[in-house]
Amino acid sequence: MLEATGELGESLYDVAINADLPIDGFGACEGVLACCTCHVILEPEHYKRLPPPTEDEIDLLDLAPDLTDYSRLGCQVKLTKNDLPSIEITVPSEVRDARTNV
Repeated sequence: MLEATGELGESLYDVAINADLPIDGFGACEGVLACCTCHVILEPEHYKRLPPPTEDEIDLLDLAPDLTDYSRLGCQVKLTKNDLPSIEITVPSEVRDARTNV
């Protein structure tokens, strides 16, 4: 298990990158919603608190390996006060860059 600390309003992508977490291939597009390498799986209660994903995010998630009903892109999920004191996410074991499928 890896741990990181983030600030309110920061994306899960930013938290992982700023903490220099050793996740191979994570965030290849640098958080601009152009790949699916920051695919994360959220706990159901956290997922339900979020606004729904945009069509662009859904399109990219469709290309992500190990997709679940609670999958989101880390670049699109921002930390809120409801996430305090902590949340738990899962990073799938396989990372695939959607930009290579074009």
